[in-house]
Amino acid sequence: MITIKNYVLPNTLEEAYTILNEKRNNVILGGAAFLRMGSKKIETAIDLSQLNLKYIEENEEEIEIGAMTTFREIEINPILKKYFNAVLPKSVENIVGVQFRNVVTVGATVYSRYGFSDFITALLSLDADVLLYKEGRISLEEYLEKGAKKDLLVKVIIPKTPRKAAFQMMRNSSSDYAILNVAVSNKEGDFKIAVGARPNRGKIAKEASLYLSKSSKSMEEIEKAASMVAEELSFGSNMRGSKEYRQAICKVLVKRAIMEVL
Repeated sequence: MITIKNYVLPNTLEEAYTILNEKRNNVILGGAAFLRMGSKKIETAIDLSQLNLKYIEENEEEIEIGAMTTFREIEINPILKKYFNAVLPKSVENIVGVQFRNVVTVGATVYSRYGFSDFITALLSLDADVLLYKEGRISLEEYLEKGAKKDLLVKVIIPKTPRKAAFQMMRNSSSDYAILNVAVSNKEGDFKIAVGARPNRGKIAKEASLYLSKSSKSMEEIEKAASMVAEELSFGSNMRGSKEYRQAICKVLVKRAIMEVL
């Protein structure tokens, strides 16, 4: 159960940022999907729905996704279906149900750096950046490593490159979080392999990605790259699966994703 003392609808990002930093227990609501699943006392809940942050737009060089865009909009958007083998719509289409995806927002998910996020893993494979209100634009990979101190995530930015991408995941049931998720992309021989729900947050397997990029992509080399990912990244255990199980299925999911991209 969450308890909210005050509720505000700021008219500018500066106003939202100021209110957020006034007290430690002031919180950006986002879609509030995961807030509702826990217990929290909120001094001031800040609703960003008046700030025009719900959009998916493209220009000549980039695709921009506003922070208040929902997963359902990611799933059905024609722009995102057109690029990267529709990897972003595919990464969210199996998350719980449509009602849930109508609530969950891009900004809340990415800003929170959720380890279980399918969407973040897919974004990692696409060289995505995030725009923070105060800190500015940084790579998603850097943001996942260091986070941000009480800032606002304004949008996610994806370069429009000829990357082909694939997404794979394993769940115990259709409505559960992933035991493990994998995204692989290829831009003219430059491969990126990202793995999330380890159960830690998504991470690029850099050594395996470099090896695969330089290889001839034989079946033996693909299998070696998949094994390298399982050795390079760290895995842990939780109620959904053990460390050893995650390592085992990592090899399978990475191999499938590589084959799909090829």
